[in-house]
Amino acid sequence: MTNAPSCIPPGGRPGLRTAGIFLAGLLLLAGCAVGPDYQPPAPQVPDQWHAAIPPDSQWDAQRLAQWWQVLKDPMLTDLVHQAAVQNLDVHEALSRVREARHQRVISRAPLFPSLAATGSARRSDQGDAGSARMSELLGRGGGGVSEQYDLELDAGWELDLFGGTRRAVEASQADLEARVEDLRAVLVTLLAEVAVNYVDLRTYQARLAVAEGNVAAQQQTWELLTALTQAGGGDELAVAQARYNLESSRAKISDLAVGLEAALNRLAVLTGRQAGSLHAELSAVAPIPEADLSLAVGVPADTIRQRPDIRRAERELAAQTARIGEATADLYPQFTLSGSIGLESVSTGDLFSSASRVWSFGPAFSWPLFQAGAIRANIHVQEELQQQAFIRYEAAILTTLEEVENALVAYAQEQRKAENLQAAADAARLAEKLAKVQYVTGTTGFSEVLEAQRSLLSFEDQLATSRGAVLANLVRLYKALGGGWQPFSLENETPPAGEKKS
Repeated sequence: MTNAPSCIPPGGRPGLRTAGIFLAGLLLLAGCAVGPDYQPPAPQVPDQWHAAIPPDSQWDAQRLAQWWQVLKDPMLTDLVHQAAVQNLDVHEALSRVREARHQRVISRAPLFPSLAATGSARRSDQGDAGSARMSELLGRGGGGVSEQYDLELDAGWELDLFGGTRRAVEASQADLEARVEDLRAVLVTLLAEVAVNYVDLRTYQARLAVAEGNVAAQQQTWELLTALTQAGGGDELAVAQARYNLESSRAKISDLAVGLEAALNRLAVLTGRQAGSLHAELSAVAPIPEADLSLAVGVPADTIRQRPDIRRAERELAAQTARIGEATADLYPQFTLSGSIGLESVSTGDLFSSASRVWSFGPAFSWPLFQAGAIRANIHVQEELQQQAFIRYEAAILTTLEEVENALVAYAQEQRKAENLQAAADAARLAEKLAKVQYVTGTTGFSEVLEAQRSLLSFEDQLATSRGAVLANLVRLYKALGGGWQPFSLENETPPAGEKKS
């Protein structure tokens, strides 16, 4: 006679021995997980940027992380921090992170046994014939009313032998990490938008100052010509020309005022406040900020590692790879262990007696033998979704390289444009003075004075616009490089019970 395995107590019940052997065999399989194991992609990127970079520029992670500091404007720094804390898009992205954390808890739950308690109390009356039959079955005398009391504790555990649940947990973890990167991408875009609108605000103020200064000068010219004409020594044509030149300059102020108001309101919304709430704080005129010409730019590979949208796309690829394994697990049988222990009695007095105890325990399995190809079709669906995620990852890299190259060129060319406009404005200022002198001495007509004034106003306005554009392009470059999210973390976020912070 063959000896029983050592792990089965001598004289143990055959049913328990069989269940123990069955359970031991299943646990031997528990280490495998079907489906592909994720391997991070190795993107192919150029060693250097095609566009020229200022010679004193170098990779500086700390400077890139707080790029707004290069503008040396305390008001902008304050607005950046307000937006990072109060902006509603950031709050929504944080909520998605918390949602993903809870989804991770849900995905892990099937790895552990479940436990449920049930209870019931019933009274029934089946009439004379029915109650007689019930009394006969229960071994009791007659009576029209029967009672039944039950208390039961049920336990169940689905063994994740083929790793379907573990793949689901792997996918939910990657989803959580993708939502964190999504939050960082929101911060990158938000802080850049705050800086661009702040630069727009200061640019509009500078342009308004130019326009108002020209209006004041043209007002004096018109008043002087009017006085000379009234005294009999002026030129009525010159007065009319001076008047329409003056009113044309005044008309520009209205357009600039609209742009200034829009920038103020936009900054209020970006910082999580109502339009109009920043007017008292920002209406005071301040100069356009100035920044160092050197850049915190490294090689393309540095940017690929830095950009949150690329990091998000990589995490989404990892999540989708895990879902292939989750779908593949449906091809294999599912094994469960279940058991229950309870009390059943026809009276409350006997409910807790030993004779009322009932229990059951045993393994079970289910195996989908025919689903008309649905399981394999779902695996192919997940594989195609993985391919789409990989394509999005590659597209994000291409978009990043494009944005950085364009931003580098725009920043450099706008600097040259500003230098040219500065020279043009200086020349126009001199031409305007000479035209006035020649008009007073009678060597030229007033039309030359008007042309010189219009040119001066145009070049000074373009110069102010270009100075703002230089900074806006610098901000867009740092946005393209993926800077700005690093100082803002999730340390204030409380994860669900039992979970660690990301």
